[in-house]
Amino acid sequence: MKKILLSLLLCVGAESMFGQGAPPQVAPDQPYTMEYYYKTPWGHQQEFLKLFLKNHYPLLQKIAESGRILSIKIETPSNHMTEDARWDYRVTIRYKNSTLATTANPDEDRLIKQLWPDQETYKREELRRFEILAAHWDLPVTDVTPK
Repeated sequence: MKKILLSLLLCVGAESMFGQGAPPQVAPDQPYTMEYYYKTPWGHQQEFLKLFLKNHYPLLQKIAESGRILSIKIETPSNHMTEDARWDYRVTIRYKNSTLATTANPDEDRLIKQLWPDQETYKREELRRFEILAAHWDLPVTDVTPK
């Protein structure tokens, strides 16, 4: 009897999990949006932003010039949040399609060497940018606004 009850509970739980899933992603040939969140320890927000704008934003702009990225937006919240929900910067990137958003860019290494000939400094500063991150997460988003 316990096995039957447990099986029934699992089936009901699984149904509710699937019933409230994320909306379907866009078609493969449609723009695809990702939000990238960055949280730093208190007092390191400006250092992170300075390194991001120096060593990552120019790369994103170069990738956008190629057509792989359609738009880039960098935002910071105007007010404080609870610590568990806090983030310092959100970078929203609209890619040409989901494939380009989720696969490695074969030109990235070449672009990095082109943009930053002093690779030692670039690598040291990128290491520092990631050292001062308290958390980072990526969130694909789907626009469900009615037409």
